[in-house]
Amino acid sequence: MKRKTFDELYQTYVHDIFRYLLALCHDYYLAQDLMNETFYRAFIFLEDCEDKVKPWLYKVAYNAFVDYKRKNSRILIKEKSFFERLREKETIEEIVVIKEQLQEIDYMIENLPENQKQAILLYDYQGFQYKEAAEIMHVSIGHFKILLFRARQKIRGQRGGLENE
Repeated sequence: MKRKTFDELYQTYVHDIFRYLLALCHDYYLAQDLMNETFYRAFIFLEDCEDKVKPWLYKVAYNAFVDYKRKNSRILIKEKSFFERLREKETIEEIVVIKEQLQEIDYMIENLPENQKQAILLYDYQGFQYKEAAEIMHVSIGHFKILLFRARQKIRGQRGGLENE
């Protein structure tokens, strides 16, 4: 298989990486900065990458996010705009209900432990396979499945508690 040029790589994965980083940081402009940092690092170290470019790019993006969090650990910025994308042609009541549900889910995911949040985002939102997501997180497949199960279980428990109120 012919290796992709950097421009093709950028065009192929820029939107996925951006959405992933936006889900992690909840800040549009920070996600853009981190995406630029990700592709800058990818440009420099692309030769070190083996066959699977997509999981490698997600590792680079996550590492850029972690580096940012470490440098700015005292600053906490949260915006709820990521889950507010809605379908068209809905009534105002439906839009309000969907917004509230998405905000609840966003809040639940945000309050998960970091590794469980990462597992949910990689598998359920970004569509990675277990093996690829486990590689990105540097854990075994079994441990990844446990993290994903526990995250989903916490969300179900929290949603059940909200419905009983």
